[in-house]
Parts: sequence; structure tokens; C-alpha cells
Amino acid sequence: MTTVLITGASAGLGAAFARGFAAKGCDLVLVARDKDRLGAVAGALAREYGTASEVLPADLLDPADLDAVAERLADRARPVDILVNNAGFGLPAPFPYSPVEDEERMLDLLVKVPLRLTHAALPGLRARRHGAVVNVSSVAGLLPTGTYGAAKAWITAFSESLRVDMEPHNVRVLAVVPGFTRTEFQERAGMDVSALRDAVWLDPAAVVEQALKDLALRRPVSITGRRYQAYALAVRHLPRTFVARKLARRRRPPADLDA
Repeated sequence: MTTVLITGASAGLGAAFARGFAAKGCDLVLVARDKDRLGAVAGALAREYGTASEVLPADLLDPADLDAVAERLADRARPVDILVNNAGFGLPAPFPYSPVEDEERMLDLLVKVPLRLTHAALPGLRARRHGAVVNVSSVAGLLPTGTYGAAKAWITAFSESLRVDMEPHNVRVLAVVPGFTRTEFQERAGMDVSALRDAVWLDPAAVVEQALKDLALRRPVSITGRRYQAYALAVRHLPRTFVARKLARRRRPPADLDA
């Protein structure tokens, strides 16, 4: 029986990954801060799929909680076969206008946490010569889109590099690179997305479905939808200075600082 540990599993893409793996008959370790929401997800999956879910409440920015999740991943007596690094958040203002403490917290969750958890999982995966690491990145990482995009560019590059290192050990590594997805992410970040057309939005289940297909096919990167696949292809060939100027017009300081 395959066991999958998913961070940020109480909602959004994390909950969608839990559902996707449960549908395949996997056991789950669900990690997030909200114990009650995790319990609700676990209960729903048990009723629908008969899935056994271990609920592991943890604030991954708390060193003791992060240690506990890393120890769970390293437990050879209860092996985890697939790690999904999904937890994250964004900030509403560009870097020059964000409190540096918020920027540091975001960087820790998007970079330090997946690095630490992946490092904890790898020895067991190598020893068993099977399993996978799935890192949730973003199309924001394809272009100069602030510190969130910079962190996501790191997670994509990290995933592609790690994939090369783990291939001799039969361990798969996938970077999932979604576009705008209908989750709580934008609301929690305080982002105004009212101007976005319906056509740009992805369904979380569709992102997970594509990711699981790409994982099975051992692809390095998973991008859902022709629109975003074309976007990813195009930005590789656009002059970076041109793109930066276009994006700069859209990134404005908060109204109370725009004086």
C-alpha cells in the first residue's frame, strides 16, 4: 500500500491531491495547521474511498512542528512513499512595500520547508528504490513576478535538479506548475483577481489529474491546460527586459503608499 504525505492538505490543491491519491487506493498522512479541517478532509475521504488517513496537525513555520513532520518522513517503520510539498501562501504587495518579516515567513514556507522535508524523505526513498517527491510550483516562477515568483522559480529548478540526482535510484521528482487555480489562495493573500476572465481559471481536480498522469509518465514538469502550456513555451523566448517592463506596470504599491 502506497502512503502519501501531503502538506497544506486541509484545502485547495492539497485537499485535491488527497482526493486524487485516495481515489488510487493510497493511504494518506495529511499535514496542515487546522486540525478540525484536516479531520473533515480525512473523514470525507474515508467515507468516499475507504482511505486510511493519519492527521498530523503542524505549523510548518514552527521549528518543533517542522521537526515532527520531518521525523515522520524519516520513520523507516512507517514508510512514506510519496511526498507532496504543497503548503504555501502569497502576499498582496510587491516586495518593496511588504514587511520584511512577512517576506521571510513566505520564503521559509516556500523554500526552506520543502527543502527540509525532501531531505528527510530521500534516504528512505533511495533505500527502497521507489517513490516520488511532488513539489507544487507556479507559473509565477516562469517570469519576474516578485518574491513569490522567485521562490517558485527556485522550487521548479530544485525539482528538476533533484530529478537528475534521484533517477539512478528509481525515485521520481515532479514540479507541478499550475496557473490561476480556484482555491482559497488568492483570498488569503488579499489579492484582487476580479479582473481575471473565467477562461484563465483552473479547477484543482484538473491540476491534480494532470499531475498524476505526468508523475506516472515520469515527466519533469506538469502544466495543466493548453493556455498555460502555450504561455510557458512563449515566455522562454520573450526578451526578459520586455517582460519585466510589462509586469512592472501591473505591480503597484498599496494605495496608502502610492504617494
